[in-house]
Amino acid sequence: MKRFGQGIARVSRAGIALLRCFVPVLALASNAAAQGCALCYQSAAATGSRSIVALQHGILILLIPSVGLFVGIFGLIYRRRNVNR
Repeated sequence: MKRFGQGIARVSRAGIALLRCFVPVLALASNAAAQGCALCYQSAAATGSRSIVALQHGILILLIPSVGLFVGIFGLIYRRRNVNR
């Protein structure tokens, strides 16, 4: 039973560490959204609704590989965190 309790404590510490990293990022997200280029905003707003939907889909398509790489690299780091021990 000791091993099970220690595993939960390890996960809890990791969860707390993640929260410490992501809470400031979420708090500053509104400031980052306000930095959009006015010319880009105006040109995107002037296009039709089909172009706006295409732009939104393009943003999501470009987001998928970068998030995949981010999660993959940190997954490898997490898996190999105790290799030297």
